Amino acid sequence: MSRIVWTGPALKDMEGIRAYIARDSECYAGALMLDIIGAVERLAQFPRMGRFVPELHDGHTREILAGSYRVAYDVVGDAVRVLTVLHGARQFPLP
Repeated sequence: MSRIVWTGPALKDMEGIRAYIARDSECYAGALMLDIIGAVERLAQFPRMGRFVPELHDGHTREILAGSYRVAYDVVGDAVRVLTVLHGARQFPLP
């Protein structure tokens, strides 16, 4: 089983998403956070279940979808590193 590591930028993304949604609905913001966290926790069992991020063409960075959000991650040894969480309508930040 892989361990999940949330990077600083990914945690900041989650805080921003939660704060934005909570302006309209605390309940929905909490439910969305649980959905995203649940999707990420499944990666502990199946770390390579996500597809490669199509914009990157690097064969290393993967993503899963959680509702309308994209969760980008990579697998390093026995760790799944969550790199960023962004809305699916947003352009993926290219290096």
